[in-house]
Amino acid sequence: MNDYNSGKSQAYSVETLLTHGGRIPDEQFGFVNTPVYRGSTILFKTLADLDAQSQRYLYGRAGNPTTEAVESVVTALEGAYRTKLVPSGLAAITIALMACVKAGDDILITDSAYEPGRKFADGYLERMGVSVRYFDPRIGSGLGALMQPNTKAVLAESPGSLTFEVQDIAVLAEAAHAGGARLIVDNSWATPLYHKPLALGADIVVHAATKMFVGHSDVMAGTISTTEAAWDDVERIRTLLGFFSSGDDAYLVARGLRTLALRMKEHQERALAIAGWLEKQDGVAQVLHPALPSHPDHDIWKKNFTGSGSLFGLVLEPAGRQAVAAFVDHLELFSMGYSWGGYESLCLPVRMGKARSVRPWAQEGNLFRLHIGFEAPDDLKADLAAALVRYSAAR
Repeated sequence: MNDYNSGKSQAYSVETLLTHGGRIPDEQFGFVNTPVYRGSTILFKTLADLDAQSQRYLYGRAGNPTTEAVESVVTALEGAYRTKLVPSGLAAITIALMACVKAGDDILITDSAYEPGRKFADGYLERMGVSVRYFDPRIGSGLGALMQPNTKAVLAESPGSLTFEVQDIAVLAEAAHAGGARLIVDNSWATPLYHKPLALGADIVVHAATKMFVGHSDVMAGTISTTEAAWDDVERIRTLLGFFSSGDDAYLVARGLRTLALRMKEHQERALAIAGWLEKQDGVAQVLHPALPSHPDHDIWKKNFTGSGSLFGLVLEPAGRQAVAAFVDHLELFSMGYSWGGYESLCLPVRMGKARSVRPWAQEGNLFRLHIGFEAPDDLKADLAAALVRYSAAR
């Protein structure tokens, strides 16, 4: 099916795009999937070909049919000008930020941002002469008051992956553009199936493709999708830094994308069922899920999102560390680990620590981050119910 590679994908549904996009069997001897291309050296037939540099592929680091298969699908999903596959979500964030700034510039980052991205900004960009400031995730149009003449980038994450504040991207985009800055949005939670930041005014969208795009917890990847105006700067920085994803990794991302619509539907339904059930349990202080009416940003979520993800927060009533251990150490189905987006359910105790600076996390109690996988919801509820009993007994 060639339409997805000729700009006609808007005629089809998301499910069809994910099934057929990025693969052209006629170019692969009839094989359904674009195969893994491994290689560094690409050959030129003549000196004229070498001098012209007009071949589709010039060197392995610039991409190959396997990486382009992923990029074309994500571009269509995001409504972007172009997309690049990179080795991790953090690589996507670092490239996007560096594409916007030089020494002497300033950036603004949501206080709810992915912690490794904060560490890059504080630990590297500031050393390179870029000032880094953070803003209240719920600042909205108040962002305009923070803009300075040298502010060149604003990094948003909606919702934040630890505390789940939802940001109104259209409002932030208006303030950023009025101040002469580009807006970068981390869209890993909802994916472009349920949230389209570029349509709301963002300039660059990044994903930890490791999570929902891959869906199997077996490969690291990131994507950067941009408007036409932002593309050249992003691709220039990526090329200079030498970021490249292998054909093997790209193949696994492509595999995951084929089932993204089905997986997102199941993740959403199961996560909402568990979150709603948890709100009614003794010892639960708060459930942080933007799709629940109880969430303080629910109205923004309803306005800008068409669905929700697998990840949400759980705050239990105050107790010591021994109660946290009692909760997580004997879980039978939930595993404890970083990342999310796979088929397996995860429970991660969260210590905010230095992850907030402008608006410190003030909620009393112990915070946990839950990713709901594909186990039977009743079995997951039973696992959590037993954990709540252990937590209460250890308080």
